[in-house]
Amino acid sequence: MKIFRISFNWRLLALIVCIQLFSSAKIDSGKVAKTTIQAKKGLVYIFEIRQDIAKPVWKITQDAFKEAESLKADYIIIHLNTYGGMVNIADSIRTKILNSRVPVIIFIDNQAISAGALISIAGDSIYMRQGGSIGAATVVNQTGEVVPDKYQSFMRSTMRATAEAHGKDTIIKGNDTIYKWHRDPQIAQAMVDPRISIPGLIDSTQVLTLTVEEAINVGYCEGKASNINEVLEKAGLQDYEVRRQEIRGVNKLILLLLNPIAQSILILLIIGGIYFELQTPGVGFPLGIAVLGALLYFFPLYIQGMAENWEVLVFVLGVILLGLEIFVIPGFGVAGIGGILLIVIGLTMGVIDNVVFEFEGTAAFSKVAKVFFRIILTVFGSLGLSIWISKKVATSLLFSNISLDGAHNRSEGFVGVDVHLQDMIGQTGIAYTTLRPSGRIKIGEAIYDAKAEIGYIEKGTEVKVLRTEAGQLYVMKS
Repeated sequence: MKIFRISFNWRLLALIVCIQLFSSAKIDSGKVAKTTIQAKKGLVYIFEIRQDIAKPVWKITQDAFKEAESLKADYIIIHLNTYGGMVNIADSIRTKILNSRVPVIIFIDNQAISAGALISIAGDSIYMRQGGSIGAATVVNQTGEVVPDKYQSFMRSTMRATAEAHGKDTIIKGNDTIYKWHRDPQIAQAMVDPRISIPGLIDSTQVLTLTVEEAINVGYCEGKASNINEVLEKAGLQDYEVRRQEIRGVNKLILLLLNPIAQSILILLIIGGIYFELQTPGVGFPLGIAVLGALLYFFPLYIQGMAENWEVLVFVLGVILLGLEIFVIPGFGVAGIGGILLIVIGLTMGVIDNVVFEFEGTAAFSKVAKVFFRIILTVFGSLGLSIWISKKVATSLLFSNISLDGAHNRSEGFVGVDVHLQDMIGQTGIAYTTLRPSGRIKIGEAIYDAKAEIGYIEKGTEVKVLRTEAGQLYVMKS
């Protein structure tokens, strides 16, 4: 019995020791896991929309969400300030936000008007700068006129559906259960339709635009913030790592080339290149500059989906017709005029985006006419600048230092060219080739290099020699 008791005690002791070791290991592993969780730092990804809502903004948004997902960001903050823009682009952005697995916070840093309001309402949380506003989402055309109600109906339903996507809050008061929208859809569509009345907020004659205080009171804003740091603090994310979007490489180039100033410079290169090629016929440096300008003009528009295939083809066809006029067809007629017209149409239509709404009547005409007028002004301005530059280059000090300035008179003994050319002055002949303005003429049985004094001279036209200079005859139509 004694031996049995000792054995039993040893077994009991071993069992107790094992339990203690297991418990310690479990507690230690729990501490390690907890320490690991605490060591892990969340990530907030921030990008900006601080311009009109257009195709470039959609590209920025797509890239931002893609990068945020690749970084496994815990939150996305959109730093927003816009007066609106294209409804179809705003709809694409709001759909991206609603379908995002990463919570999206909107910081309205001043204004979220029209299309900006639609984007903001899609966010999971909204913070606004004091003095900012959100709303005024009525659909208008390029001239600011309200478009027909079928477009307003689409916008009303989109705004309403976006608000409804955030769901309802269930409130239990005694025996009553109340379902309250997190964001009231009626308020969302009141931002579009002035016929909607909300007691205490808006009457039935105005489109709704909320101030910061009003937005907080009706549940359309979680709080006020002056900057991103305050947004992080109020959202409880001040300890999170912050990563901002950096636009690099091709995307940066695309955004630069879409700038209206850059587009005007590219049109200058196109028109200037064509002009200087006309002055010195033949495939050379000016034509190469024009081609480069055209490529840089249409590349970002095509990438962003603004320029369709047919618009690019219209421009190319215009260039081909103009080329035929310069190098093949004598004179300057239908092909040249048609080529210039098609070039202008291609440049114009490439800039006009193919939006969801096909505005009716004068609205569509007004939009196209506005851009067409701007392109025409740029084209003629470029042509005038090209003419001015050509004159300045010809008389500049730089060129005067590398060119012969002054006349070497025959009476002084200078005979640098065929003296027989002096005898051609006053004689008449036939244009052996088309002079654009340079070419060849035929006097008797001899052929001479010649240049038209004014404009173009078609092949076969009778010409008269006015003067001679540097071994070349200068002529005009006889």
